[in-house]
Amino acid sequence: MSQGGNQSRRPPISPSTAIAEGMDEMSNPNAHDIKVLNGLIETTLDSADGYREAAEQTDDAHYRTLFQRRATERQQIANDLSAAVRGLGGDPESDGSILAKAHRAFLDVKHALLRNDDSVVGSINAGESFIAAKYDKALEDGGISATTRETIRRAHDAVKAEHDQMEALKHSLEGQRTEANPLFPH
Repeated sequence: MSQGGNQSRRPPISPSTAIAEGMDEMSNPNAHDIKVLNGLIETTLDSADGYREAAEQTDDAHYRTLFQRRATERQQIANDLSAAVRGLGGDPESDGSILAKAHRAFLDVKHALLRNDDSVVGSINAGESFIAAKYDKALEDGGISATTRETIRRAHDAVKAEHDQMEALKHSLEGQRTEANPLFPH
């Protein structure tokens, strides 16, 4: 009990709630780790959503299977990061970003106009580069704990391997361009 009256235990709060309520990192020693992890969760959920949408857009069964598997893998990474946030006493992000939703809407229009898997793979590859850079930046953050850094490193390794595979697929498609392909440079 505090001198000011009855004080009850509060449930864990998200970083955005803490900022809105005027709390800072001094009131929760894990606040910085939670903020970094939540940023990665949001980006990883965006990636999972992007893969789900790519699976819906492609007519190629091989790509559809690949993209569905990637969506599941990214969702698992987000789940693992969410568990780490809860372990730190935080409230994990549960949605992707509004900006990513707008970007995917733009890609829907682009794919509808181009009608080819090369445009979908190219867009995914750009997204892969973005998410890999976010994980790289998080790993370079000197303010995170060793435990959080290890959690991020494990997720980074999975994201990096997937990024490298998409990069190889993009280059493979570029090698298949012929005069019959609408993307062949004239």
